[in-house]
Amino acid sequence: MLTILDKYIIKKFLGTFIFIQVLIMAIAVVFDVSEKIDDFLDSNATFYEIIVRYYINFVLYYSNLFSSLLIFISAILFTSKMAQRSEIIAILASGVSFRRLLRPYFISGLFLTGIAMILNHFFIPYANKGLNSFMEEHMWNTYRILERNMHREMVPGTIVYAESINLDYNVVYQFSLENWEDGKLTKKLIADRAIYLEEDSVWSIKNYFIRDFLPDGSEIIERGFAKDTVMNLHINDFGQRLTIAATLDYYQLNEYIEKERLKGSNKVPYLLIEKHQRTSYPVATFVLILIAVSLSSRKSRGGTGLHLALGIVSAVTYIFLMKITSVATTNAGLNPFISVWIPNILFGLYAVYLYRKAPK
Repeated sequence: MLTILDKYIIKKFLGTFIFIQVLIMAIAVVFDVSEKIDDFLDSNATFYEIIVRYYINFVLYYSNLFSSLLIFISAILFTSKMAQRSEIIAILASGVSFRRLLRPYFISGLFLTGIAMILNHFFIPYANKGLNSFMEEHMWNTYRILERNMHREMVPGTIVYAESINLDYNVVYQFSLENWEDGKLTKKLIADRAIYLEEDSVWSIKNYFIRDFLPDGSEIIERGFAKDTVMNLHINDFGQRLTIAATLDYYQLNEYIEKERLKGSNKVPYLLIEKHQRTSYPVATFVLILIAVSLSSRKSRGGTGLHLALGIVSAVTYIFLMKITSVATTNAGLNPFISVWIPNILFGLYAVYLYRKAPK
């Protein structure tokens, strides 16, 4: 049963959060418009597309991405104002423990975290898909694959080699494809070039050499200058922008990770970071709320400004630590799950320390 105090804190907390989020998103949109206005004018995008396909998805994505930090700032501002008006002192003096005071904060945090988790895993990916499709059509340059000498298992039993790839013309140079069954090579194709004809979903192979290995040990060899053939392979299987991960919901992302893992792709750490961050970011809300309330519940001469400054320093440190652990995963082989949760664990310990030092 919620008390009058609980309802008061929840109402003020959520109201402050919504106000700050609307304010920050309005500022973000203004800055983004000023930065991209020339690109919009140079593109063939209509005003409707810019508003509906770009900015609505832009606001959905970034408001959810920064929700934990905005919750943190909201908690600091609201609690600091209560402390400066001596409301915290009055509440504690009336017999309400500091732990009990935290309950409405965590109820609000649980509500916002639940929404963020659902959005992160199931709804925001579709907003990202709309945002990326707009950027792909009107803003981004053509995607290029700079990796060379790729040797990957695209699907179980199908191993592909490519010296280099030109996605502008859908051409794979020095292409080879091997089909394996029960550990035995059944077919091998080698070609100087393989061109993917997207309108027909077929491959045109040039200067090719095909060997079919029959069960009796004999071979069928075929040579030729040009041939159109169907293969269980798409040009995009060789590489896509890393932003593709942000457009996949929970189940699609898991399938994509397994597919890339089978290929031996170097994108797997990035994908695992994306997967785990969708959970760790919302959960960080509880840690940040505890830090915010513990920092700002004490009345001080610096007032709200001092509390906000301390909060911003804590938030910047959290983001910096998060970036360090992400780099450690992609460059030093740190386990993605551990790297994503390290900031929460360290700041959780910091939150417990501040809680013990907070006025009781």
